[in-house]
Amino acid sequence: MRRWLLALALAGTAATVLGGCVQPHGVDGDLTDGWSALPAPRPFIPATDTCLPRLTAVVQAGTYETVDCARSHLAEAVHVGAFTGSVASGARPEPGSAGLRPARAECDQRVRETIGGDWHAARLTLTVALPSVAAWQGGARWYRCDLAETDSIDNTRPVNRVGSLRGAMVGDNPLVHRCFDPKLIGDNLNYMAPVLCTEPHRAEFVGVYAERDMSWTEFNRSTSRVHRRCMSLIAGFADVPYNSDLQYRVGSIFYPPSRREWEEGDRGVRCFLWSDDRKLTRSMRGVGPEGLPVT
Repeated sequence: MRRWLLALALAGTAATVLGGCVQPHGVDGDLTDGWSALPAPRPFIPATDTCLPRLTAVVQAGTYETVDCARSHLAEAVHVGAFTGSVASGARPEPGSAGLRPARAECDQRVRETIGGDWHAARLTLTVALPSVAAWQGGARWYRCDLAETDSIDNTRPVNRVGSLRGAMVGDNPLVHRCFDPKLIGDNLNYMAPVLCTEPHRAEFVGVYAERDMSWTEFNRSTSRVHRRCMSLIAGFADVPYNSDLQYRVGSIFYPPSRREWEEGDRGVRCFLWSDDRKLTRSMRGVGPEGLPVT
């Protein structure tokens, strides 16, 4: 083949010298009229409504991989959105920074629609995945909302599962927080052991409230206010008066977001009813003053 190409090149040279650049018969000299234009390059965008074998804060096109949700996987891509406005015109926001607040707010809403409730009320964690800095500089402006099952309320590390999380908050799903038997070291909570509400226990999940926007440092100085907010949820959950007697009926345990989640805009605080003086053997939902008496 190389010899043929060389011969063709030499023949062409001779024709040029002898014929004064005369075009061969049947050639119009336009080397592009038979070629379609190449499509404009488009940046990589990950798929949504699919499952993932691994969970990363930054998604690289070269290592991108999805799996069928019916197979073992670590997370589920619930939504892919796009940064707009001032965030899109600047440098890529860093994971765990305030620049992700618009994306996390959108992810939070999309996840609630997908699972049928507030993901804070279950063994679930929500993360926002980003393009690489190089991809951002090349025009990528997407973010991906990844939802994963966690091991427990205390260990929020994602665990492998089989099956989609779609509709996870609908019906009697084992992921939903219910009753716990807290394990203490002295006066400090060590971990919350999940149990059936018909088994002896001292704590029960009552709900989530959204804390107001403040710094992480300020929030950690406001535990008394967090306690009052949780006690208000407990009173409504158990159908008892929210007054000065409530502290003699029950106490509270609360789990705030992690610092990284907080900086990204997550303000969901999980509240638990705490019975210090007696073991419970049923749910305290709607029990009224007789079911949760002053002691």
